[in-house]
Amino acid sequence: MTRTCEVCGNASERVLEIAVGGKPHVFDSFECAIQALAPRCAHCACRIMGHGIEAEGRVFCCAHCAGRVVATEDAGLA
Repeated sequence: MTRTCEVCGNASERVLEIAVGGKPHVFDSFECAIQALAPRCAHCACRIMGHGIEAEGRVFCCAHCAGRVVATEDAGLA
């Protein structure tokens, strides 16, 4: 059965179906799944494909980004 990727629109029989919060999503590649589902770093906006770092209720891609934002806010520079 051919299904269509919700990100790129490619029709394929070999798709990934990933459910998030009970809602199914269909993708033709990990790249498209990441674009649709991975969170963005609160500092640099890159897609986070791993665990990331949580600080003050936000998610960051690395300690460097988390430290820059938290240090800037703590210093009253935000």
